[in-house]
Order: sequence, then C-alpha cells, then structure tokens
Amino acid sequence: MIKLFVTDIDGTLLPAGTAVVPPKNIEAVKAMIKAGVEVVIATGRMYCSALPIAAQFGVPLPIIAYNGALIKSSAGEILHTQYMDEATVIEIIKFFKTSGRHIQSYSDDILYVPERNRYVELYETNLKVEAVEVGWEGLLERAKNVPKLLSISDNPDELAAGMNATKKFFGDKVEVTRSHPMFAEFMAGGVSKAGAIKILADKFGFDNEEILAIGDSENDLQMLTSVGLGVAMGNAVPAVKAAVNHITASCDEDGFAKAVYDFVL
Repeated sequence: MIKLFVTDIDGTLLPAGTAVVPPKNIEAVKAMIKAGVEVVIATGRMYCSALPIAAQFGVPLPIIAYNGALIKSSAGEILHTQYMDEATVIEIIKFFKTSGRHIQSYSDDILYVPERNRYVELYETNLKVEAVEVGWEGLLERAKNVPKLLSISDNPDELAAGMNATKKFFGDKVEVTRSHPMFAEFMAGGVSKAGAIKILADKFGFDNEEILAIGDSENDLQMLTSVGLGVAMGNAVPAVKAAVNHITASCDEDGFAKAVYDFVL
C-alpha cells in the first residue's frame, strides 16, 4: 500500500508552459489525501515558484525545492536545508564568467543573475519569478546560503560541456543534473530529490516500499529508482523511461491522474 506519494511539477503535475494544475490532477490529489496518503511536491524550482502550485490543492503540503536542497512545508515550516560550499559556489561562478556562459544563483529564495539576457527572460516567463540583476561581482558576493546554481543554454553541446567540466573539477563535492533540456543544475554533493524523500520518509515513519514517486526529467531519475514504486510520465525523457518498470500516459493525456488511480487508489 502506498502511503507517501511524491510528484515532480513540470511535465508531470503541470503541462509544459502552464501554471494551473489540471482539475483531474487536483481531484486525484485530494482523493489521495482523503484516503490518508501523504502527498509531497518535489521540484527543481525555487520554493516561491513551487508554492503557488501547492496552494492550488487547498491543504498544506511538504515541498522539496531546489532538487532536494530545501524541504519546507507550504505553511512555511523549514524541515531541512543543505547549502553549497561557499568557495565552491565562487569557483563555479568564476568558471562560467570566464567561459562566457550564463549562470544564475539563488539565496534566501531570491533569484540573482549577473545580467539580463534572453535566458533570464525565458526563465522568468516559464517559472513565474522575477530575477534580480546584480552583476558578476554581486553574484560572487552572494555566495552564502546558496542551495543551487543553474546554467541555461539552447546549445546542447555547450550545456553538456559546462556540466562535464564541473563534474570533472569538483567530483563528489557538486551534484550535477538536468531538469530541462536547456537547464543544467548544480547542488551540494549528495543533494537530490531521492535524498530529500529519505529524510521525509524517516520523519513520517514510512518504509521505502510504501513510497511512490512520479516524474519525467533527468533530475527525477534518482528518486524514481530509489523508492518502492517509480512511475515515469509518458512524456518522460528516454533515460527515465528506461530506468523504471511503470510508465503512465503523458502529461497532456492526464497521465498524472491515471497513475494515481492505477497505483494508489
């Protein structure tokens, strides 16, 4: 029996480019809660960006934000934080500045960018947040309490090069993942949605076999393969589909709600 249900947001709970949870998904979540299932949102988003999504269910929900670096209830209670090492943040920012690539930082749930560009505007539009432009020096001065750095590029080779260079230089000190074809994300070593789920499972007293996770992107891969039941969306990237035993319909075909009724209710 599933007692803990963990869901990604973009491409899973929400169709791409939207901000309103489909009614069928809201009904499915409310039905789970009524049945006694604990529902958790797990996202690479900022907490402030995930909060309006969680609010649409009308009940407090735990939110795993920044790919696991922050766990905070939608009522505002902080359950866990794990920030990046300050020196590491500075080194990564300097590397991206020198190589002429975009990098943005987060601290105290504020998005900081060195300069406004089309990537920043794309991010603001898609995630419904507003960036604060601080220049490269301002970015370096805000290296404390950083849960995540994020690079954006529409050049797949450039994005992969930045990810690979960071992995090679920092090794286990930095967790590197991708939440979107254009987004490379960097957290403290060991930070993941999977790790955050383990923290919540221990807090709630759930066994791993009682946990279901559902998602679609590379940053969902660890959580889908670490829990008792991992479900990939029909629109998931190939690596995610290949890693799990269960695939539901796509986000646009009510795959989230279908998974709830197929595997939980």
